[in-house]
Amino acid sequence: MAPQRSSGPGAEPELPEYAGHYRLESQLGSGGMGVVHLARSGSGMRLAVKVVHAEFARDDEFRGRFRQEVAAARRVSGAFTAPVVDADPEAGRPWMATLFIPGPTLAEEVKRNGPMEPGEVRRLMAGLAEALRDIHRVGVVHRDLKPGNVLLAEDGPKVIDFGISRPKDSELRTETGKLIGTPPFMAPEQFRRPREVGPAADVFALGSVIVHAAAGRGPFDSDSPYVVAYRVVHDEPDLTGVPAGLVPLVLRCLAKEPDDRPTPDDLMRALRSVAASYDTQAFIPAQRDVSPAEEPGEEAAGRPRRWTRGRVVLATGALVLAGSAGIAAAHWPGGEQVAPRVRPMATEDRVTEWRSTALTRGTGTPRCVYGEGELLCGAPGAVVGLDARDGTAKWRRSFAGAVWSDPPVLSDGLLQLRDQEGRVTALDPSSGETRLRRRLPRDTGALYTGGTQLVSDTDGRITGVDSASGRTVWQHTLREKAFPRLAAFGTEAGSVTAYATAVSADGSGTRVIALDPASGTERWSARMSGALQPVGTDGRFVYFLAADPVHGDTDAVVRYTVKSGAVRRVPLPAVSHGAQAVVRDGVVYLLATGGGFDAVDTVAGKRLWHLETSVSWGSRPVTDGRHLYFSAADGRLLAVDARRGSLTGQTSPRFGARTDQVSVGPPTPVLARGMVYAVAPDGTVFARDTRDPSGW
Repeated sequence: MAPQRSSGPGAEPELPEYAGHYRLESQLGSGGMGVVHLARSGSGMRLAVKVVHAEFARDDEFRGRFRQEVAAARRVSGAFTAPVVDADPEAGRPWMATLFIPGPTLAEEVKRNGPMEPGEVRRLMAGLAEALRDIHRVGVVHRDLKPGNVLLAEDGPKVIDFGISRPKDSELRTETGKLIGTPPFMAPEQFRRPREVGPAADVFALGSVIVHAAAGRGPFDSDSPYVVAYRVVHDEPDLTGVPAGLVPLVLRCLAKEPDDRPTPDDLMRALRSVAASYDTQAFIPAQRDVSPAEEPGEEAAGRPRRWTRGRVVLATGALVLAGSAGIAAAHWPGGEQVAPRVRPMATEDRVTEWRSTALTRGTGTPRCVYGEGELLCGAPGAVVGLDARDGTAKWRRSFAGAVWSDPPVLSDGLLQLRDQEGRVTALDPSSGETRLRRRLPRDTGALYTGGTQLVSDTDGRITGVDSASGRTVWQHTLREKAFPRLAAFGTEAGSVTAYATAVSADGSGTRVIALDPASGTERWSARMSGALQPVGTDGRFVYFLAADPVHGDTDAVVRYTVKSGAVRRVPLPAVSHGAQAVVRDGVVYLLATGGGFDAVDTVAGKRLWHLETSVSWGSRPVTDGRHLYFSAADGRLLAVDARRGSLTGQTSPRFGARTDQVSVGPPTPVLARGMVYAVAPDGTVFARDTRDPSGW
């Protein structure tokens, strides 16, 4: 079937015959934002292809939102969604192709055949809980879960249409005073606090969808979207028709406060406990064809109704246009676009856990280290011990005029700080009391690891000092007599190795010496080509950044095999200026001073992804394996998906007293116990939960 002509608002004279390499065979559906076509790939695979209307293709904001939809759909492609096969949001007419999934939507099924049987409702709830679990795990909040966005496929429900899912690029924000969603399935916070919508809103929508499936109507039904909005926020739900065994769960899903709702995992556990009350066969609807003469909803006598499918389902694809690409309006089923006049509550930037009071007076950014339930922070003229649970100050010490040259470090049970005059002060981390004072020469480098402080000088000498007493334990002198740079990295097994590197005067080679920090014993040494800086190890390999000897820009990542001495060099497609790096599972993540972020796989020998963060002079990144975290000079904390290279969340800027000045080299965030701690130029320290950076 040739592509159909379009009619109505936004119609084009002729819809395109191709999207990318895919021939568009027939039109599956049309909406205000675009058209969904049935298409086939070169191998014959059936696809559902969304092509946006030409008028929106010329709108830069819409293109940004369409990119967001494509990114969200790709993240969640899996067992409970329509997998994305291909997309081109930059095309003259942006498009996205997903696998075509035969089956009616839940809205069509209930309209055609009425409310579902109790066993079907329970299995639907279990399937949607699993779908939301997978969607939320990759940092996406759908925000428009409704019967029209649930496909009833042979192997269970599929959640589709991520057009208004939570932006992963936080530059795309809900406009003040505008609402996004479908009123009967929106959570109270979507009306009251649109900027604070998180995963719990999808759980609320799930509860409303289950009521619709069981009763044929929503829990807050009215002919007026404004009345629905009021009822969602203020009234109790009408659960008439919901199976008795599911009522307590649905009530919890429909709690007014997000924190009172269960998580998808909670729902899955609870549903296992009520499974015995229902038919527990596999979640597979019966298959039968619907002949043209058969009335919709007609059932054979004595046979319980199952979800039906047949030729009629070709009117439903894996994509739904209503609400696509994040239009700032609410959609009423079967009607016009409506913008309910519900005024959102004014709120400040949401703080996931806590933010301390300012630790500094005037200018200056604190730097912190984590230890035994405390966040120990050095600030200009002060040292403060904060309770890591709530940010309250447990103790505070004043050091008039002190400016700490290095971040605070915990070594041998003491909090060690060094000022710009070379004075080292060791404090009791539980009380802030002074335990030790000593002085280091100015022209020295220092590094703490375990109970040892390593000190290097211009003569190529490295000295190991006991952190608790200040006593010299060992000395090691490099043959090159050059000033060595020091670094230390631990492995998951707990082994720590210190590395001293000395680059030749012409930058052609680097001497690398691996030392036992406790004894000073040389574990191995090697001379390697190029100007190298170690950035991490996993025990078997040591990873380096290789710099251009003239300009000092990083142009490659180098992996050194400790046992064999083999070297693998992975050139970068473009040089990285002032790169700082972190290593995880053989992948080196580099953040440049201009904001470019790269992931380089040293096993595959290639760059995995590149992201432009637009952050100048960011901190060194840290990672927990799922996300990468770094701070910006304006006080923002940013999170990037480690696998996909996409921005998943960021906090708001917090400038210092001098807004005309931006600090260079903000402190590195601190990861501990599922939290990430960061500081801002206004002198505050704050904590964010790493489980859902999209909610920052």
